[in-house]
Amino acid sequence: MTVTDVPTTAYWRPGDPVGRRQFVDIGSVDLERGGRLPAVTLAYETWGRLNEARDNAVLVEHALTGDAHVEGPAGPGQATAGWWDGLVGPGRPLDTDRWFVVASNVLGGCQGTTGPSSDAPDGQPWGSRFPSVTVRDQVAVEARLADHLGIDTFAAVLGGSMGGMRALEWATSLPERVRTCIALASTAYATADQIAWAQPQLLAIRSDPRYHGGDYYAHDTAPLDGLGIARRIAHVTYRHEGELAERFGRAGQPGDAPVEEGGRFAVESYLDHHAGKLGARFDANSYVVLTEAMNSHDVGRGRGGVAAALTTFGGRLVVAGVDSDRLYPERLSEEIAALRPGTILRHVTSRHGHDGFLVEIDRVGEIIREALEAG
Repeated sequence: MTVTDVPTTAYWRPGDPVGRRQFVDIGSVDLERGGRLPAVTLAYETWGRLNEARDNAVLVEHALTGDAHVEGPAGPGQATAGWWDGLVGPGRPLDTDRWFVVASNVLGGCQGTTGPSSDAPDGQPWGSRFPSVTVRDQVAVEARLADHLGIDTFAAVLGGSMGGMRALEWATSLPERVRTCIALASTAYATADQIAWAQPQLLAIRSDPRYHGGDYYAHDTAPLDGLGIARRIAHVTYRHEGELAERFGRAGQPGDAPVEEGGRFAVESYLDHHAGKLGARFDANSYVVLTEAMNSHDVGRGRGGVAAALTTFGGRLVVAGVDSDRLYPERLSEEIAALRPGTILRHVTSRHGHDGFLVEIDRVGEIIREALEAG
């Protein structure tokens, strides 16, 4: 697959339809690794109402290629339906008759929050000039959004995968501002295995001739071949070997020539499909920035180790692993529970691997509802 034109939906730009997005400018941000962003805008969405006591807010944290659009249909300015459709709304686990649900697009993202595709002070996209950000930077920026909304303490901060990293960072960076933390299919630190899987993805994007060192916006091109390869690599880690065997086996792709005559295997077509979908809705530079932010994740860094960091959180901590997850294996959730007394450990049974935290809505909803009711 070779595509040279920039997909118009890959990153949000001022003047595009806003959909359900709201925006707040939070000013300059000094970053953990020494960089500085002189002006940061956050895009966010909300559901429900903040009560008079301002104690019913729940922050939902998205994963790597997600955004603030947790719930709701696709539409102008929002290319896909909500990534956790079914969890937010009246009577649902995140019951909007009770909870004020907040979700923001992460710092470094591409759907309205300041990131590499946003304009720098000179009016040109940041591109290669966008500084390195960490999960701690992302949480610090989200805290400013909370300040803007008048939220001193979240009833809960929750998320899966990269979202779980930010939830755990909230609990350890700002423990006084979180009553309940729920981390699904996540980890207290990026493991060597996770960093190793990230490296070929980053190399694939940077090796694409259309990457132009990260300054491809001026060339009206995008490194979609490299991004597509990165997505294929990642997607294999998101699903379980048994699921792929059951769904595809060694079958050829219907409509293609037989495999023996050069046609594709069905599983290859499946990966091609997901590569194309991501290229149409996500910016390659944001993929790089956010992947490197995930690599930076370690709640114990500078805090005396993971156990010491986790035990500073006095609220309710719930962790849940997916039994078929090969990227964020259950042992990482079990490790958190072992290191931090009082942690509640739950399990998600799924044939879908890491993506089980997105697919198994009923079980995930049970875990969230239980944690919120107890908290």
